[in-house]
Amino acid sequence: MTTTNRPPSDTQAPRRAPRGSARAALIAAAHSTVRKQGYAATSVDEICAVAGVTKGAFFHHFASKEALAVAAAEGWTERARPMFELAPHNRLDDPLDRLLGHIDFRLAMLDGPTEDYTCFVGTMVQEAYATSDRIRAACEASINAYCQALAPDIQATIDLYGAPEDVSAIGLAQHVQSVLQGAFVLAKTTNDPAIARGTVTHLKRYVRMLFGRGGAA
Repeated sequence: MTTTNRPPSDTQAPRRAPRGSARAALIAAAHSTVRKQGYAATSVDEICAVAGVTKGAFFHHFASKEALAVAAAEGWTERARPMFELAPHNRLDDPLDRLLGHIDFRLAMLDGPTEDYTCFVGTMVQEAYATSDRIRAACEASINAYCQALAPDIQATIDLYGAPEDVSAIGLAQHVQSVLQGAFVLAKTTNDPAIARGTVTHLKRYVRMLFGRGGAA
């Protein structure tokens, strides 16, 4: 997955972002720092240091840390969209193969430090859902966008292979998202992606059985 920006050491002065790129740099810095240490523990000063911009530049673009968080949630959706849309499995003809390929794609991401593969909006909403409705709503929109993007292939799979009457495309997409978010939490408890890979492997096995492909993952 993408390389995480690291905060500068105490002996390094933050590099100033090129003119015009400060907003994007701040959003990228929010993504990396919040994924690593959480929303509450991440300060505006630290985000500025990672982004290589001044605090004045921060407040030129964002009225508050909350405002940055909302923009970063929106940016997270746009950052992920091309990565998922351009993945090779999207070129497969069979919709079930595309769905299983998507799960394999997510499985392949589960490697390295937790902050490199965990979800920015999933991390942030766990902390801020009760204290900031703006952040909660922005995270909901980002997570829902993922589910909506996955739903057409699921619906095509249901149409081709059949499914129990209570299985809907959006419901199964939300289940996929729920398993992924839960897998990220489990990985944090052990600081090891192995438990997350096992959970997502079970998800793939479930999808195969649901659509009559057998239980082998």
